[in-house]
Amino acid sequence: MTLREALALGKDLLKKANIFEYETDAWLLLEGAASCTRNDLFLRGNEPLSEAQETLYKSYLEKRIMRIPVQHILGVQCFCGLEFMVSSDVLCPRLDTEVLIEEALKHICPGSSILDMCTGSGCIILTLLHFAKNCTGTAADLSEKALAIARQNAKKLEKECTFIHSDLFENIDGKYDVIISNPPYIATKEIEALEPEVRIHEPMMALDGKEDGLFFYRKIVSESVNYLNPEGWLMFEIGYDQGEAVSEMMKMSGYTDVRVVKDLAGLDRVVIGKLAQEER
Repeated sequence: MTLREALALGKDLLKKANIFEYETDAWLLLEGAASCTRNDLFLRGNEPLSEAQETLYKSYLEKRIMRIPVQHILGVQCFCGLEFMVSSDVLCPRLDTEVLIEEALKHICPGSSILDMCTGSGCIILTLLHFAKNCTGTAADLSEKALAIARQNAKKLEKECTFIHSDLFENIDGKYDVIISNPPYIATKEIEALEPEVRIHEPMMALDGKEDGLFFYRKIVSESVNYLNPEGWLMFEIGYDQGEAVSEMMKMSGYTDVRVVKDLAGLDRVVIGKLAQEER
């Protein structure tokens, strides 16, 4: 089977399995199995795959037909130009979260201390440490398995970061200049309607925001004031319909300059605010 034939086979099988992005997925899986690039398809499209490559590619396609996410099959996901290891123990980094990174970098000063709450794969804190200057990072998560992945990513990217097993702020000490979080924010009743790639193959702990999806925002907002330096920033990724609710929580807890930032689709995606300066 040649590269070109393999790609055609993948597209056909995934299309028949009703995989929405069947063309992209077929290519990504072929790229992973055969260690090839798009240029290779044009330059070497008629060259045959090795037996091992063909077997691996077909196994990848079988997994994708079972609705296992491409990222889990390949074990990696690119985020903000960096490659992160992922597994079924962490939420796969998403393009939406890059909006949070972009906004955070506008407000993070050199030398800032940053706490990433609900870190998962570590993609947020490690990306910030990569692009921000001379910052220190701490990342917390309730899942030991997620923390293991995050530590591997820190080692891979050669970033120094402190990882803490903690139920939100339970094991957190000290104060920070920035607290950032992409917490679980999907209402429990809405989870059943999610695509199987998400509902079945991503950790429920990283998805379920309890009854109205706002449980973790309430907890983090109310407790964050004890862990932020004066004029420190609190930054969240949010669901498309949560901007107003999270903004009001933050204002009621003493945050100023609170605003909602939209993503490329024009949907509310990020809420940020600054803790008011202590009165003298």
